Parts: sequence; structure tokens; C-alpha cells
Amino acid sequence: MTDIEIHTETIQLDQFLKLAGAVPSGGVVKELIAEGAILRNGAVETARRRKLSVGDVITIEGEGIYRVTRS
Repeated sequence: MTDIEIHTETIQLDQFLKLAGAVPSGGVVKELIAEGAILRNGAVETARRRKLSVGDVITIEGEGIYRVTRS
């Protein structure tokens, strides 16, 4: 699991995954969501602009696991 630090209260899923270096663009996030390959806290995510908060865990099947943290 990789901790990714944000400096705001929330962050959109697509922005978070770009910050983490997990995807090159928001378009890739859209494709992954359509495939059901992104999980938020263990549940399939259906919205690329979902607001994430500290403690949320994002899993990209076959790629990695990322946790939202804050400084």
C-alpha cells in the first residue's frame, strides 16, 4: 500500500490517481471505472470525480493500492 499525501480536505478520484502517478490522464480513470477495475474501500467505484477523504483506500486491480493521507 502506498500512502499519498494531500493538502486539502478532499480530492477527486481522478486527480488523486494522477497525483499518485497511477494513471497518466483522467481518460484512463474513466476506462478503468467502466471496466470495474477501481475499488474504493473495497467497493467498485462508479464515479471518476468521487470525492475522496483522508483514510480512503483506492485499489486498481493489477496495479496497486493507494491510501489518502494528510500532512
